[in-house]
Amino acid sequence: MIQILFVSLGCDKNLVDSEVMLGLLQDKGYSITNEEKEADVAVINTCCFIHDAKEESIENIIEVGKLKQTGKLKALIVTGCLAQRYKDEIHKELPEVDAILGTTSTESIVEAVEEVLKGKGYDHFEDIDYLPPSHEKRVITSGTYMGYLKIAEGCNKHCTYCIIPKVRGNFRSVPMEDLVAQARYLVSNGITEICLVAQETTLYGVDIYGEKRLPELLRKLSEIEDLEWIRLLYCYPEEITKELIAEMKDNPKVCHYIDMPLQHCENDVLRRMGRRTTKEEIKQTIEYIRSEIPDIVLRTSLIAGFPGETQEEHEALLEFIDEVEFNHLGVFTYSPEEDTPAAGFENQVEEAVKEQWRDEIMELQQEISYDLNSTMVGKTLKVIVEGYLYKEQMYVCRSYMDAPDIDGCVFVASEDELLTGDFIEVTITDFNEYDLIGEIR
Repeated sequence: MIQILFVSLGCDKNLVDSEVMLGLLQDKGYSITNEEKEADVAVINTCCFIHDAKEESIENIIEVGKLKQTGKLKALIVTGCLAQRYKDEIHKELPEVDAILGTTSTESIVEAVEEVLKGKGYDHFEDIDYLPPSHEKRVITSGTYMGYLKIAEGCNKHCTYCIIPKVRGNFRSVPMEDLVAQARYLVSNGITEICLVAQETTLYGVDIYGEKRLPELLRKLSEIEDLEWIRLLYCYPEEITKELIAEMKDNPKVCHYIDMPLQHCENDVLRRMGRRTTKEEIKQTIEYIRSEIPDIVLRTSLIAGFPGETQEEHEALLEFIDEVEFNHLGVFTYSPEEDTPAAGFENQVEEAVKEQWRDEIMELQQEISYDLNSTMVGKTLKVIVEGYLYKEQMYVCRSYMDAPDIDGCVFVASEDELLTGDFIEVTITDFNEYDLIGEIR
């Protein structure tokens, strides 16, 4: 039986594409392996969002390509964002690659494998704004009881630092009936938490229904009987509506959690970034959300050292972070990406300054996170069991306050055996900067 090695890099949206391709391959009788030396064909689903992601993708291509000499590997296929953006360069600089698929060509993965096994090259690129048909069946790779549901593809925002519209196309919503069918498939395979992802989830529906339909989608998903949690990621602040907050407030299956990527707070920086909001509007949105849902957990992401950013603007960002007190925060140093307007802006910030600003932001966030976690002692949380640490003799759990892979955990000691996927009630007894410690009620 032909063995396929699959490497998925980059974001959770890319992971969904990988799982769909794995499902298509499995349906055709191919076997999936994690053993590099056993692979007949390798597929690398790449990312190129920032410089580090490009480097990681290229390094993986080179390393896996070596298996043609050291293992039984016959062919290497490259898919995803790097493939979409740098097809010609890959052919020229990475001769170990046998086939290349663009971001909208996931359906061609089976044909690509068939062709490379015949010793032929293969490229396939659909129109960048093509939306592949939905596939309910996919191979769930999260290894837990959580799965991602990609509700839209592409983006219309065209922020000056971002390459996504050029490699993923314009915003295209997945029809609601397809998403409900996908979610039912996930739940039928043991998934109890679904994270909604897109480049921007809050605009869901505007292109096919003429209006935002995220609240309606949440209602329909919540009707799935064995689905416990629905989590919202990537909600742009200017697109968050009162109807959405009301649905989150009233729907017991929707986690009181919003990932709200801001990138900065100062109006001049936001304007240069091409963002469509202001500091004042961001504050108003956060105040409204917290007034309606007092236990809401807010995550954001920021960029340190955007071209033209001054020391004063950086200090104003620190003041904003200190004032708002996000529960979770991530920060990236600005990465100039070719073919984006910001890469040509004047007053590029020195790398050492970017890194210093990033470190200062994270040091402040550590203090904020520590203080916020201290307020959780004595409170009871519903958590899902995700694993067990034998050395520490502690179960690893996660509450509604923590998105998978990016936020913290709740560590629980228990003499009774707990099963992965169980939901239990835990009283918080201790904490650190990022994690909580609790005991079963």
